[in-house]
Amino acid sequence: MRTDVAPHPTSKQGQSTSVSTRRGFLKLAAGGIGVALAAPGLLQASTLRERYLLFHNPNTGETVRRVYWTPRDGYVNESIGEISWALRDHHNDQVKSFDPSVLDQLYALQLQLGLWKPVNIISGYRSPSTNWMLCERSRGVARNSFHLRAMALDVRLPDGRVSDLYRAARSLGAGGVGYYPNANFVHIDSGPVRYWS
Repeated sequence: MRTDVAPHPTSKQGQSTSVSTRRGFLKLAAGGIGVALAAPGLLQASTLRERYLLFHNPNTGETVRRVYWTPRDGYVNESIGEISWALRDHHNDQVKSFDPSVLDQLYALQLQLGLWKPVNIISGYRSPSTNWMLCERSRGVARNSFHLRAMALDVRLPDGRVSDLYRAARSLGAGGVGYYPNANFVHIDSGPVRYWS
C-alpha cells in the first residue's frame, strides 16, 4: 500500500487556489444539508485538514493513499497526477488528469461514511476506444460519459452496502449519482446534479 505524501507547492498561485477550492468544497458540502446534519464535523474537517484519498483499483491491483489538497496550498498537482495515473484506463494505460471536484466528492463520501479502509474504484478514466467498446457491450454505458473527461468514478464498498453508499452520495447534492445495486457499485461524477438507477 502506498502511504507516501507528496511535497506541497508554496507558490502564490497555490495559495489563491486554496481559497477558491475551499469555497468550492464548502459549496459541495453545504449543497447536501443532510451531510451537515448527520456529520457536523464534516465541514470543519473538509476545510481545516488535509484531504486525502484512500482507494484500491482492483483492475490494476494498485492501492493509493495520497494527500491531494492542503489548507495552505490547495490542490497538490503531483498528487493529482499520481491519483490520475492510478485511475487510468486499465485497458490501454491511457491517462487523463482528474477533475478535483469528483475527487472532493469521493473525499466527502469517505468522511461521511467514516471509511478508513480503501474503497474500490472499479472504473475511473475511460479512453474513447474503451468507452466505445463498453457501449457496444451494454446499453447502460453512456456514449458521452463523464468517464471520458476524467470527471467520474464508479465506487464499490468492499465491506459495505451499496444502498448506504448511494444515500451518502445523494446527500452531497453534488454532480451525478447512479445506483447500480445488481453490479454493487455507485457512479459519481462532477457534472450537473442528477440521479438515476
